Amino acid sequence: MNKVRIGIIGLGNMGTDHSKNIISGNVPELELKAVADLKESRRAWAKENLPDTVQIFENGDELIEKGDIDAVLVATPHYDHPRLVIKALNQGLHALSEKPAGVYTLQVREMNEVAAKSDKVFAMMFNQRSNHVYRKMKEIVSSGLYGQIKRVNWIITDWYRTQAYYNSGGWRATWDGEGGGVLLNQCPHNLDLLQWICGLPVKVQAFCHNGKWHDIEVEDDVTAYLEFENGATGVFVTTTGDAPGTNRFEITLERAKLVCENNELAFFEMEVSEREFCVTSTEGFGRPKGEWVKLETDGENLQHTAVLRAFAANILRGEPLIARGEEGINGLMLSNAMHLSSWLGQAVTLPIDEELFLEKLNELRASSKAKVNVQEATFDTTNSRLN
Repeated sequence: MNKVRIGIIGLGNMGTDHSKNIISGNVPELELKAVADLKESRRAWAKENLPDTVQIFENGDELIEKGDIDAVLVATPHYDHPRLVIKALNQGLHALSEKPAGVYTLQVREMNEVAAKSDKVFAMMFNQRSNHVYRKMKEIVSSGLYGQIKRVNWIITDWYRTQAYYNSGGWRATWDGEGGGVLLNQCPHNLDLLQWICGLPVKVQAFCHNGKWHDIEVEDDVTAYLEFENGATGVFVTTTGDAPGTNRFEITLERAKLVCENNELAFFEMEVSEREFCVTSTEGFGRPKGEWVKLETDGENLQHTAVLRAFAANILRGEPLIARGEEGINGLMLSNAMHLSSWLGQAVTLPIDEELFLEKLNELRASSKAKVNVQEATFDTTNSRLN
């Protein structure tokens, strides 16, 4: 096999972009052979803009069953990600899922169990992991050279959305349509990066405000407190209601500090660890000596192209993936924990009570005001800047 024949399920914003990316030759080892979308207008777009060799199907099930393909990329509504991945793997196809892995961890755990029994490749579209800034943060933290994490703060409030955005579809910002708000739509990449770089916390206390700044039924303002196994603490703040907003990610280590802001990474390196200085210094107001150091990165940030290339390379030659599919449950566990904590009005430990989470989610879905059946809304929430 010289190329992997791939089918894309869902031609929303990112499904369309992936199609263009592949047919333009940016991913030489992938060949687009099929697409599917429930909307006739998007199928018409495919017929007009994609090569004649691309099969067009009305739904993902049909594409999986009849497509002349080796792999699928699932870019459909959140609730459908696990179901379609499971079907593809059981059909003997490799699978790449857009974020989030699903809406609740129970369905994602089932997907992971199927993947574990399959000999096919399963990957997640966590394209932000390809960003050289986040890769450098991961490298420094994981090296252990600067000690353990003491504190994590991420203020990610530059997700501003207007009421017109939420009014653009009856499924938007509803429990039955999307399954959540800013945590599940805009923040899956951030939550994945947080756990990828820092690890999952063991306790979460969150305050999720539903419809605080918009006329919607899901959360648009979140403040969460995190506790990690080693005693480190953290705060995660996000909203779609702040302007101009902030995106600042700080990690304090025992002998260094990382600050990521405006896609630039600052690094403060101390001569000795703060813990050592604290117990050995004779100066009551002394501070550990150190300096801001310029970090060298490879500057590479291929985003979705990097994930697609790695997916093909893993299938063809066993090269590493950007993100294994089974890892999608981690960021979702953090998102689910924030929701559950807020619903219960108390701190929760991780892993969460998954049955209780689903019970509470289903209560909200039962009273949801979603104006269309989620199966009829082939929307795409993969590129968070477009959603």
